[in-house]
Amino acid sequence: MSQRKRSRGLGSSQADAGEEDLALTPTPSQAPRSLPRRPPDHISQKVSELVQFLLVKDQKKIPIKRADILKKVIREYRDVYSEVLNQAGRTLQQVFGLRLVEMDPKHHVYILTSDLPRAEQENLRQDNQTPKLGLLVVILSFIFMKGNSVKDGAVWEFLRRLRLQPGERHEVFGDVKKLVTEEFVRQKYLEIIPIPLTDPPEFQYQWGPRAAKETSKKDVLRFVAKIQGKDPTFWMRQYKEAEAAS
Repeated sequence: MSQRKRSRGLGSSQADAGEEDLALTPTPSQAPRSLPRRPPDHISQKVSELVQFLLVKDQKKIPIKRADILKKVIREYRDVYSEVLNQAGRTLQQVFGLRLVEMDPKHHVYILTSDLPRAEQENLRQDNQTPKLGLLVVILSFIFMKGNSVKDGAVWEFLRRLRLQPGERHEVFGDVKKLVTEEFVRQKYLEIIPIPLTDPPEFQYQWGPRAAKETSKKDVLRFVAKIQGKDPTFWMRQYKEAEAAS
């Protein structure tokens, strides 16, 4: 997998988490204070809109101009532009493994670069669908950090915290439930196993054989550690497991 040269990255994270958790949304201590005249929920809405706008633009691989961000997303919220941009940068890195980079500081032109773990055979990158790849790696990381097997309810609660609703169509991912339960399963990145004697039926999510071939627990742990600003040895159980599997 090629490593792209990065310039001024936006959105570095120092999120804290429990021993087996994966924190991928900014904590209150991370987020800058909203100006008093802008309610926090309005700021959050603008951050969400900007994240969606940047993901859609990135699919076309066209540099993103500040003027377009102001015109299409920020509009009357120009006074909190920097705050919204910085929070969106953190969300892109923490949720999708993407880094918002100011490629041309003079003219304020941005691009998104991948910040995802290296895959041994580089197959994870061949379809050039970075946002989907980012979501996949986030799910694989969550499963690994939670002990390699997670109930479906926990997976969907985790995704809801990332504003991905199973019953709603997403502008970038489309039908999120179909993507996770059908496409990722069909591609052998995930396995969904019925739990016997459960009513209503429950399922366990695990890594599929393709995920194990194309990435590794060590790479995923490095990804989590980078997001949270910690050394991989902070999660000693996962660290020993990843080392043993490498």
